[in-house]
Amino acid sequence: MFDINKIVRENVIKLTPYSCARDEFMGNEGVFLDANENPFGRLNRYPDPYQRELKTAISKIKGIEEEKIFLGNGSDEVIDLCFRVFCNPCIDKVLLFSPTYGMYSVSASVNDVEVINVPLNDNFQIDMEKVKPFLSDESIKLIFVCSPNNPTGNSINTADIQYLLESFSGMVIIDEAYIDFSGKPSMIGMLKKYQNMIVMQTFSKAMGLAAVRIGMAFMDTALIDFFNKMKAPYNISTINQRAALKKLTETEKNKNKIEFIKNERARLATSIEKIGIIEKVYPSDANFMLVKVKDATKIYNYLIRHNIIVRNRTSIVNNCLRITVGTAMENNRLIKALKSFSL
Repeated sequence: MFDINKIVRENVIKLTPYSCARDEFMGNEGVFLDANENPFGRLNRYPDPYQRELKTAISKIKGIEEEKIFLGNGSDEVIDLCFRVFCNPCIDKVLLFSPTYGMYSVSASVNDVEVINVPLNDNFQIDMEKVKPFLSDESIKLIFVCSPNNPTGNSINTADIQYLLESFSGMVIIDEAYIDFSGKPSMIGMLKKYQNMIVMQTFSKAMGLAAVRIGMAFMDTALIDFFNKMKAPYNISTINQRAALKKLTETEKNKNKIEFIKNERARLATSIEKIGIIEKVYPSDANFMLVKVKDATKIYNYLIRHNIIVRNRTSIVNNCLRITVGTAMENNRLIKALKSFSL
């Protein structure tokens, strides 16, 4: 049985958060002399610290109550807050499935939290038999599941994620940064069933707003209170909130771009898997693909010389490149360069 008071750090429960001027007066009209702002200019006022208008728009699109939405300065802020809200430094641990997104372990190190790594199996799925012994360890407070996973591109089996949620007394954070490219349903619909689940999504990938730095986290309302306690008062600028609001009005345009990327992903995979230096193109539910080659570092450097920049992931998955799906022209340049390469 999940008990929020057993998982949240004691000092966080006791914390009296900083109260900013917009906590006391939340209206939009009036002579504002309360926040020590400069009275001149177009960007002279502090942003809404709780991003209410943006959360209302997200709520309608995602079909989830506004009270269950937290917005961070990128998903990286959400990841960091997970450690700060739930993990006592030098005492608690986090469980990760490698290879996966690198910020989980970096944020763990920043917060002085020990990382337990369980390698994914040959199909890049969770090896449940290896994981089960860890689920009763009360010092493990967090489990991160990236699905679709970065850098492998595949979705993690939903049944395995549900097993974790039902068998683990800590928090399970599901990172769905690439979910829009997968064609699979989000775990958001299961929030009512699992209080120990946080689902992360982002404006960076499918919505093309990586520069705006807005990450979304969906969770039980009781958890939202602790995240609001711990975040910086004005963590998302007015400019970025407006950019996200505008993007949410472009529903059809967004869908068309996602479909284009999915179609190009299929074309790119079909084209490059026929090239001699390519050993395997792994199936992908993301806007990138993991590609096994004969000599990743040599091919990576060759592509750099042709002004084509991919990601060399050989230190994580031997002799693999991670290739983002670009425009048709960019993808054609990549295909041409790979065809002209010789070991």
